[in-house]
Amino acid sequence: MTTRAEFLGRVRAEMAKTDGLFPAAPSPRPGNPREAAETVRRQLAERWPQALDRFRVEFERVAGVFHRVPSLVELPALLARVAAEKGAREVVGWEARAMGWNLSAALTPYGLTVHPAPAGDGDEDRRRHREDAARAPLGVTGVDWALAETGTLILASGPGRPRSTSLLPDTHVAVFGPAHLVESLEQVGLLLEALHADGGEAIRGGMINFITGPSRTADIELTLTRGVHGPKEVHAVFVDALDGPA
Repeated sequence: MTTRAEFLGRVRAEMAKTDGLFPAAPSPRPGNPREAAETVRRQLAERWPQALDRFRVEFERVAGVFHRVPSLVELPALLARVAAEKGAREVVGWEARAMGWNLSAALTPYGLTVHPAPAGDGDEDRRRHREDAARAPLGVTGVDWALAETGTLILASGPGRPRSTSLLPDTHVAVFGPAHLVESLEQVGLLLEALHADGGEAIRGGMINFITGPSRTADIELTLTRGVHGPKEVHAVFVDALDGPA
């Protein structure tokens, strides 16, 4: 039987074989989370183009598929094209208020059946959405943050934005704009601290998902397999002007 020390020793040995993308170090908790978060937002208002370039490089490095459109006007045609490539006739998505735009209005004209997440948190509605998500080939969500240094999509669950929308379909498409970009995990921590410091803005969901590329596992005979614990493909759609109706 492998002891705890032996197991951790093997993990350290494997991790030592390659250098990390960046050095890891603990960060102190901010004394004023709201002020720290506002500083991050001001910095990213100017630096988001550089953060986007880094995000695209890292996202594609982990086998993500990156798209960019000027505004929500061009978004429905892009989503319909991805759905056609996947042979999808059904799509699940976040509820319109959680998304910031109406997925049903955007995709129904293309002959797609859209199942939006329920706005509330009733057990029956949640069960029905899980069943829709398990059946639909395509799930469309927004994001809370897009982390540039690792190409990671960060999604907090909650009413109108359940985990099943991004985790159960074979293909997950995440839509975001300049305001969602962050450069580092440290900045994500500051923004989370600010959310929890403000009772009116605190995240209500029970889970925050960090999604770095498609689902992968090599548990079985060290054979890399995609899609066992989540989507086989993850697409990120950056919208330069993420406002107005789709």
